[in-house]
Amino acid sequence: MKKLMLTLCVATAAAAHAAPGAHGPNGEHLEAPSVAAPGSLARLPDASVHVPMRAQRRLGIRTVLAKQSQVAATVELPGRVLMDPNAGGRVQTLAGGKVQPGPKGLPVVGQAVRKGEVLGYVGFNANPIEAANQQALLAELRSSHHLAGQRVRRLESLEGTVPQKEIDAAHAELRSLAAREQAIARSVGAREALRAPIAGVIATSTVVAGQIVEPKDVLFEVIDPARMLVEATTPDVSLASQVGQATVAGLPAVTLKFLGAARSLREGNLPLTFRATADGAVPLAVGQPVTVLAALSKTVTGYVLPAQAITRSPANEPIVWIKAGAQRYIPQPVRVEPLDAQTVVVTQGLGADNRVVVQGAALIAQIR
Repeated sequence: MKKLMLTLCVATAAAAHAAPGAHGPNGEHLEAPSVAAPGSLARLPDASVHVPMRAQRRLGIRTVLAKQSQVAATVELPGRVLMDPNAGGRVQTLAGGKVQPGPKGLPVVGQAVRKGEVLGYVGFNANPIEAANQQALLAELRSSHHLAGQRVRRLESLEGTVPQKEIDAAHAELRSLAAREQAIARSVGAREALRAPIAGVIATSTVVAGQIVEPKDVLFEVIDPARMLVEATTPDVSLASQVGQATVAGLPAVTLKFLGAARSLREGNLPLTFRATADGAVPLAVGQPVTVLAALSKTVTGYVLPAQAITRSPANEPIVWIKAGAQRYIPQPVRVEPLDAQTVVVTQGLGADNRVVVQGAALIAQIR
């Protein structure tokens, strides 16, 4: 009986240690005794986590064997989304006045419009004295036009007895008066049509019916949602010659094509311009702040992992979880650099024989 109990104790102690072959980045052994109860999720005194096999399947934990490789280095740059000047435009008023709805009413933000479509009108807001002067001038021109028409008909009836040059002069005067009358009539109660400069969607609208607007006020902004620009900034001027393709952090569907760098600094930073593309409309908004992950021409050596494999320790350090046994996972501090919106490269902290959690790492980090 004593021999049987001794055998069970030895077997239990052996099962509580990490599987052989688990080493840290410097070759140190990662085996340590586990004191968790069988079948329970627990954080052990050495900060490792005990996860039973059944719980691993339930949490969907997946691991991969870390492999070292060389990849293009990347850099994180702050940026913001801009309107493409060739795929966007502003609707402004030249004279100012009172806003009037268009044939379909005033457009709202997000509404699709066609190029040249009338979005609204701005009615000329003349003061009473100017309006009265225009009306008086129009009445005078109508009277002169009527008298000129009678004179032309009278001269035409006397054709052959009056010189032809008088008849031609009367016709010229009649045409002049008709043109002046039409011009003045159009100016009385005239209104300015607000037309969409491109085909796209309304990005901003700052007017309502009856609003009084001033000359050059921006009333609408129209953009093409499939064509956007992203402007990133960097204090390193030499970076412009190293940048290639780029992505937006958190948006793997968006790719950025580097268009060029400015040749002058803005507030001590160099602007870099990228064109954003995606399948369909680009999921970005003008003015939105973004983080640009730009690939550089130089390379870096490390272990490429999915971004979800990186979690944070209580000290806010980036860590990965290494499988050190069948049911034991240990946190390993690492140094990481982003590659794109979905992957990172670990440059320090991992060894070649480490089995790293690439799915479910966030769930393991929550075990207490």
